[in-house]
Amino acid sequence: MTTATDRTQLNSSIGGTKNVYHWNFLDKQYQIVYETIGAGNPVLLLPAFSTVSSRTEMKGIASLLATQYQVTVLDWLGFGESQCPPVDYNPALFQQLLRDFIKSVFNIPIIIIAAGHASGYALKFAQDNPDIISQLILIAPTWQGPLRVMGLPDGVRNGVKNLVRSPIIGQGLYYLNTTPSFLRLMYKRHVYVDETKLTPEFIAQKHQITSKDGARYAPAAFVTGAIDPVTNREEFLQLLESVSIPVSIVLAENAPPKSKTEMEAMAELEEVQTVRLRGTLGIYEESPEAVTKAIQDFL
Repeated sequence: MTTATDRTQLNSSIGGTKNVYHWNFLDKQYQIVYETIGAGNPVLLLPAFSTVSSRTEMKGIASLLATQYQVTVLDWLGFGESQCPPVDYNPALFQQLLRDFIKSVFNIPIIIIAAGHASGYALKFAQDNPDIISQLILIAPTWQGPLRVMGLPDGVRNGVKNLVRSPIIGQGLYYLNTTPSFLRLMYKRHVYVDETKLTPEFIAQKHQITSKDGARYAPAAFVTGAIDPVTNREEFLQLLESVSIPVSIVLAENAPPKSKTEMEAMAELEEVQTVRLRGTLGIYEESPEAVTKAIQDFL
């Protein structure tokens, strides 16, 4: 690890040391929060993009892996505790962030574990930097934002994104889509399998993530497909095939039909080791023990 960040024990979310990486991008500096726990060979955990994306989702896996590895968990720009500026969130931005972050924070090869949409960004980095990553694990990998999955055309999706970014109407729309009742509905539909885990306390924690100033900008880009790492299945599979390092996929057996179809297509590739587990898109948070065991067996 380098010393190019600010470190503090305050407000730790996963029981480690919270750090701030000062990222310079397009002549501006942004604060990226990440947390490190444990000791050993370095592992980087990348949370999935979502309206409630946060490094706290990886707490279970991070805590279990920390007995053997030095685990770092990132809050993406615009999500979690990282800064949430009203910038143009797009694939190039997140690719550059991941590239700069890894090369600034780590000085030996790392293992990357990426969930959901973060999988495509991890694959792209691995394709371009095979000497920096030793192994790659993708958990319930996805590449399509929700509105793209629904089949909405580009113009409509872009219009929705711009509407949510607008000062008054956008704030209202974002509020309606982040109420505790709506968040619980979404978790029940396609994030968690066990509804009993969706306690009022759990939902309140998720709602708090959505209440941060500027919190609507990055999720608007995710939901509308503006930060999809690729544009179609063939592109994702080609990216997966092009990676020279060992890759494992944790396939969520209870994922929504369209998402599961994409995961099954990935699992058909000979280069990929696949583990099938009960769970849906939030399997990494809901079932950290089972997912961590699959990770450890692969490593």
